[in-house]
Amino acid sequence: MKKRSSGLLLHITSLPGYEGIGTLGEHAFKFIDFLKETGQLWWQILPLGPVGYGDSPYQCYSAFGGNPMLIDLKELMKWGLLEKNSLIEPPRCKKSKVEFSQIASWKYPLLRRAYHAFSENESQELRNEYRRFLKENSWWLNDYTLFMAAKKHFGGTPWHEWEKDLKFREPGSYEKYTHLLEDEVDFRKFLQFCFFRQWSALKNYAAQNGIGIIGDLPLYVSTDSADVWTNPDLFILDRNLMPEKIGGVPPDYFSETGQLWGNPVYNWGRIRERDFDWWIARIHFNLRLFDMIRIDHFRGLESFWSVDAGENTAVKGTWEKASGFELMDKLRRQIGELPFIAEDLGFITPEVRKLRMDFNLPGMKILQFAFSSDEKNEYLLHNHSPDFIVYTGTHDNDTTRSWFKNSSEKDRKMITQYLPACRGNISHRLIQAAWSSVAIVAIAPLQDLLNLKGDARMNMPGTPSGNWVWRFCWKQLKNKHTEFLKEITEKYNRMNC
Repeated sequence: MKKRSSGLLLHITSLPGYEGIGTLGEHAFKFIDFLKETGQLWWQILPLGPVGYGDSPYQCYSAFGGNPMLIDLKELMKWGLLEKNSLIEPPRCKKSKVEFSQIASWKYPLLRRAYHAFSENESQELRNEYRRFLKENSWWLNDYTLFMAAKKHFGGTPWHEWEKDLKFREPGSYEKYTHLLEDEVDFRKFLQFCFFRQWSALKNYAAQNGIGIIGDLPLYVSTDSADVWTNPDLFILDRNLMPEKIGGVPPDYFSETGQLWGNPVYNWGRIRERDFDWWIARIHFNLRLFDMIRIDHFRGLESFWSVDAGENTAVKGTWEKASGFELMDKLRRQIGELPFIAEDLGFITPEVRKLRMDFNLPGMKILQFAFSSDEKNEYLLHNHSPDFIVYTGTHDNDTTRSWFKNSSEKDRKMITQYLPACRGNISHRLIQAAWSSVAIVAIAPLQDLLNLKGDARMNMPGTPSGNWVWRFCWKQLKNKHTEFLKEITEKYNRMNC
């Protein structure tokens, strides 16, 4: 990340398509073509894991697995695993929103049909590829697929409510349930094979076209995940394997009562005893998938907000020390320069800044945060420095159009006076401001390029439902958007060439 560049933020689920949800199929490839046409270098996405509670990509059943809902069914037809008439009746869903449960009810039976066809498939090439996938990924795949199979077997309940022997992974229980649930385990392995085969094709296409993909690594993992079930010693749990302490952040810009995420906090002492093995494996796995990794809640690698599990808000908590320096130092000795972006938003201490700078990691500047105080505001353009990524907003922010509309009259006046004098809507003026920054990379959500209203917001932090559903349609992306993006990308020396 040594040259000025730019890109767009868009999660896979937000892509258009036949299935009611964005997938790893033709529309993802078409979006890469659009990025190349407009001179962009980066496509930033959200976590790709199998979503759990609230359909949030930040609450997944695995830190390693892929989301089966992103598998493209038309691609499975090309592999000979689905008949051409399989997709005659797609789910009747809104084109602008993902209806997760309705789509899953339609899609999973088709995925199972593809799985049964795969067991009878005569393609030796495909079978050999599948065997290699199982061998190379067994270290996480076996635990994850048994976890998902057992979850279905026990009616979808969290793992801490399973039968005692499997919950505590007592001797013999793993083999017992692997045999009992063999077909479901194999189905889940097949889904992961399909996901990563399709992701690999998309990633290779992006690389061929000069597009880098920025992945997103949540600091925490979900309580109800294969990761906690498999490695309970890495988390602060009680004797019944329930979290004693949970993660979040104290009151901030997004919430007066803070954010209480419900994820178990790490037992950093035990992590050090294990020489960071799980974390190291997780990072290396993600480096195979992405060109750059945004570490969500980076400050939690220096110290983290720990709240008693019984609390209803994140107001009452304490800052506890983490071992991020040792982890990052070990990674740097293994791979050299670290291709990470530090999400350093919120209350950031000198210690967190030092951790970021010790490893030469770019931080983040959000322009929507720039107009809340005076000229010393660190998010204002004149206070930027090259070692940052500048965003108009992130997936947690409102769209720029809605943000501006809901700002006070005083703030709106300050915003319009400060932004570069150019014609166009407020969203494009803020994008142009980001592209003009000295920050090494500029990123805007696609919603801002399209100048969309607040109903296109991706996430409202602190709310448990109704998030992550926005999708766009190709007809919304007009020539004027393409020309505008190309023009400012060239004007501010960010062209991918």
